[in-house]
Amino acid sequence: MSENLDVPEMPAPRVREFAARSIGGGLALLLGLIGIGAAAALFAGAEKNPLFAVGGALVLLAALIGLRGLNTVAPGEARVVQLFGRYRGTIRQDGLRWVNPFTSRTKISTRVRNHETAVLKVNDAYGNPIELAAVVVWKVNDTAQATFEVDNYLEFVSTQTEAAVRHIAIEYPYDAHDEDGLSLRGNAEEITEKLAAELHARVEAAGVHIIESRFTHLAYAPEIASAMLQRQQAGAVVAARRQIVDGAVGMVEAALARITEQDIVELDEERKAAMVSNLMVVLCGDRAPQPVLNTGTLYQ
Repeated sequence: MSENLDVPEMPAPRVREFAARSIGGGLALLLGLIGIGAAAALFAGAEKNPLFAVGGALVLLAALIGLRGLNTVAPGEARVVQLFGRYRGTIRQDGLRWVNPFTSRTKISTRVRNHETAVLKVNDAYGNPIELAAVVVWKVNDTAQATFEVDNYLEFVSTQTEAAVRHIAIEYPYDAHDEDGLSLRGNAEEITEKLAAELHARVEAAGVHIIESRFTHLAYAPEIASAMLQRQQAGAVVAARRQIVDGAVGMVEAALARITEQDIVELDEERKAAMVSNLMVVLCGDRAPQPVLNTGTLYQ
């Protein structure tokens, strides 16, 4: 979008996602199971030599610590790795992975999600109360920002979506009085593009990418819906009448031109006016006209 968006300026991210150091977990799992078996064997020989029990305890502790570094990552998920509070990268590769067992791993979903707002009641640009709701399709692009830049990225997306929808609603009217002006009802595509751009600017700090946004509900508030419906009906009637009159004028012009061209009858200005009046009544009337036969002359 080329135009400036009236959104709060978000601080620059302090951390960005990068890949964590991890290896395939198959070998680590095998070594861990071997260590547990070796510890069991050492414990079995502790009756002959007490030192075997000490060795078995150490081997078992090492095996359990090593197994603690195993992670099962499903498709559409990631693990944010921290070591003593410091970000050490993100695991996105699915399957069984092994990392430093002393790190903590936070699961975060990278799947595409939907968020639908409740029906919001706001005033449009003309001050008319309207109701609207929107659905936003989004996903986490940067797991580090989603984890560390905001307290809860799910609540952040929900709150910023509602704020963006309210802001768009008060910037534009439901129906524009000016034909060249944008309106929520008449320019849905342009308005949703502006909504998506504003949402992207608001949630970018949380590492979230907006895929699509759409209005799912748009209507006048119940207290003015009846009055606005009458206004829309009146506008439709006026537009229809205007079209009928434009067509009737064209037909009258064509009729007069045809009569003059073929010299069917000579009409003075008074009779032309009468003919135009009669034709306009016939063409623009709501009911079928009743013909009147003139048995005298044209002027009687």
